[in-house]
Amino acid sequence: MSTGFPGSDAQSDFSRARRARLLADIGRRMRREPDDVALMLPFEEVVEALGRTGQHDLGLQIVPLDAIVGSVDRTVDFDRGLRPTSARLRSRWERIAAAQRRGEALPPVSLYKIGDLYFVRDGHHRVSVAKSLGREDIDAYVTEVTTRIKLGDDTRVSDLPLKDHERLFRERVPLPPEARARIKVNDPWDYGMLAEAVEAWGFRAMQNRGTYMDRGEVAWHWFKEEYEPVVELLKAGDLIADGETETEAYMRVAADRYRVLRTHEWSDEVLEQLRRGERRRKWRRRTPPRQQRRKGL
Repeated sequence: MSTGFPGSDAQSDFSRARRARLLADIGRRMRREPDDVALMLPFEEVVEALGRTGQHDLGLQIVPLDAIVGSVDRTVDFDRGLRPTSARLRSRWERIAAAQRRGEALPPVSLYKIGDLYFVRDGHHRVSVAKSLGREDIDAYVTEVTTRIKLGDDTRVSDLPLKDHERLFRERVPLPPEARARIKVNDPWDYGMLAEAVEAWGFRAMQNRGTYMDRGEVAWHWFKEEYEPVVELLKAGDLIADGETETEAYMRVAADRYRVLRTHEWSDEVLEQLRRGERRRKWRRRTPPRQQRRKGL
């Protein structure tokens, strides 16, 4: 809507953007979404977590506004929808909104690109105003930053520690993409534990073979000779618990194998002993019959 008075319309634009941010926050709380869903991603933390491998200039580009999800240094001033989070932004925001409504040409913004997503380097207010006024894209000078780990569209601030540990795991255990995609854990610290286990496996493998293997060779042989066969055994033996990834099941059972049997080998006998131990654990976790009767169950 426009009254024909750019200054007055800009004031309404800012108020509307602030209301939209409030309504989005209420909707997020009603849906019980995590608090960091609405936060802009911090560029430096993202690059550190993903592992920078290089960057190059892409020049002037037309960038979709919905693909801008982060910022270099203004993450607290705007939410992920590029709506202003504070009234102190009003003065500058309204000046830019009034200029756009008068049809004045504004300089392109400056963005970093990681994967298919963008981070504002300069021009936060111009990006916010453009989206508030219903524009779908914006002119920007883009610098692309390449990383070891891919940045997903649904990445949140709380995911960055996981990405950091995952990146370190990939450096220590350089698996090919199709194998790497199967390694999934929920606790980021498990990546470090798994990397140590793979390195230990590689040391034993080199001793047995009497030959040296680099990290890539150790990772490949571990995946084909240890991980894949064991996961198939776990699936066949129904040893993957509910809510557990195959990687977490492998780590748990492999640890139990050594703790109980003091062996790094796999066999039908080893698997059967672990299966019996798992059944005993499940039985102990059940509520005793007497306790059930006392509760009136």
